[in-house]
Amino acid sequence: MTPAIETEDLRVSYGKLEVLRGVTLGIPAQQGVVLLGANGCGKSTLMRSLNALEKPQSGTIRIHGETLSTASGTRLREIRRGMGYVFQQFNLVPQLSAFQNVLLGAMGRHRLGLLGCLSLTASAEERARAMHSLERVGMVDRALHRPAELSGGQQQRVAIARMLMQAPRVVVADEPIASLDPKAGREVLDLLWRVVREEGLSMLCTLHQLDLAREYADRVIGLKAGRVAVDAAIGDTDTEQLNALYSGMTDQDDEPAGVAA
Repeated sequence: MTPAIETEDLRVSYGKLEVLRGVTLGIPAQQGVVLLGANGCGKSTLMRSLNALEKPQSGTIRIHGETLSTASGTRLREIRRGMGYVFQQFNLVPQLSAFQNVLLGAMGRHRLGLLGCLSLTASAEERARAMHSLERVGMVDRALHRPAELSGGQQQRVAIARMLMQAPRVVVADEPIASLDPKAGREVLDLLWRVVREEGLSMLCTLHQLDLAREYADRVIGLKAGRVAVDAAIGDTDTEQLNALYSGMTDQDDEPAGVAA
């Protein structure tokens, strides 16, 4: 089966600073993978490269077998539409209700973009799908609430509903619980992993908490100083091996300010 996400000898530099130093990995379809590593190891640069926000100096990225670097503008947009994102900061539009924020997940399918999916001309099917997405994450009773009226955990649930509205094949979750307290964070991970498994999606999720990685991941990929140091099923890893990802970092290993995570 074609991997959902695949990189081969991926290299990214900022001037003389090598951030990704030959990253090769493959994530099978329908697998939930946790990406681990200390701040500055290259996680954020890898995540930005996967959604084409960062252009590697060399190497290859494939999403379900399609190479990002050779995809045309139209085809690249189609590939990116098949990738759903869950961010640390939720990225909800504060002026819009939860329901309207979820409708934004359909924006890539509209010729008119934002206007098309938020106008009164949004189809009854899309409106029903948005409500169903809110129901899936336990937020249908907050559909008309704006983000400021919601807790952090509730906002992240709305963000997950927006991702579902997009109907992705691959989910990229970048520190999805970093802004949440431990209880809300665990609830969000429970929800995120349940949705991914029920929908048969593939996911790459960055976390710092080793205990949560052990609890949720099918597999762990660990970066250290821009290279893959661990790539194994969660049952084949041990605490010492994972702890080693966070030891011995030096200043020269850091990603540039504003990129590290």
